[in-house]
Amino acid sequence: MENFINKNVLLTGISGFLGSHTAIALLNKGYRVIGTLRDMNRAESIREVIAQHTPHADRLQFAEAELLDAEVWKSLTKGMDYVVHVASPFPRELPKDENELIVPAKQGTLHVLEAAAANGVKRVVLVSSIAAVVYGKKETELAKVFTEKDWTDVTNLQDTEPYFRSKTLAEKAAWDFVERTGRGMELVSILPGAMLGPVLENDYGTSANIVVKILAGKMPAMPHIGFEIVDVRAVAELLVLSMEAPHADGQRFMATAGPMTMKEIAATLKHHYPNRKISTREMPNFLAKLLAVFEPSLKPVLLDLGKTRKVRGDRAVNELGWNPGSPSDAIISCAKSVLDLKIVQ
Repeated sequence: MENFINKNVLLTGISGFLGSHTAIALLNKGYRVIGTLRDMNRAESIREVIAQHTPHADRLQFAEAELLDAEVWKSLTKGMDYVVHVASPFPRELPKDENELIVPAKQGTLHVLEAAAANGVKRVVLVSSIAAVVYGKKETELAKVFTEKDWTDVTNLQDTEPYFRSKTLAEKAAWDFVERTGRGMELVSILPGAMLGPVLENDYGTSANIVVKILAGKMPAMPHIGFEIVDVRAVAELLVLSMEAPHADGQRFMATAGPMTMKEIAATLKHHYPNRKISTREMPNFLAKLLAVFEPSLKPVLLDLGKTRKVRGDRAVNELGWNPGSPSDAIISCAKSVLDLKIVQ
């Protein structure tokens, strides 16, 4: 068994929801971590947050980096054993021009990979998304169960949106790069569903918004949609497992604990917080479409109205011994954290 203590890991996007949890998982296993930020002014507050969850915050350093700055990655990947590439643009509102998302996602990934390959990094673990598997489908295709062998068809604009296309194109570019010029560098991609679980600070992940809005009583009824859910802590563990396991090289692994509808999420929260004003009613599809006109953040949701996208997500469990946890634990731990942090009063 390889000894991973004192190995160096470059972790991109450490300030994000998954980035912070991944830093904690890596530090707790003895790695030295350099976490990249877009703004070094956030370094100390992030260190304080991470230090609450690991006794090894002294093994953590920070570096400022922009995805589109090719030069910075050349210096940051020097001396690194591994790179875990989490950073990716994820807007709360869709940009008018989808290239504002696609270009940094794809080019940023290529900059990181090119630098890692040039500097002899052993393995890169790339965070992609289930969105790179299950979209761009015709109605007839939705009857099948999707696996890691499937890809989102970015040419089908009716059944994709810019964020999904950005994740798909970035991951495809990564596999193409390694195939063409990887110089023996290994690549693994992890494809999480909607990540819930404990929020560590007030600047929280976009998917935690689902729980925040339901808990705050801001959803009088739920749109008729469902998606794969996973605990952010389990995804962080999977990133470490896939970095360490020799046989993970060249593989894609979906990260999900199972599907839940918005109504089921609301019911889970209502059960745990019976005194809060939480609606478990479902709104008709036409109303969800109408609301999306006034609430732009709902637009991507419309692709899933009344549709089920089934996945077979047990590959990481079977091949890497991963424990995905349960969807309800991910929901309740998320709720507890946003109440503790007073994000929801």
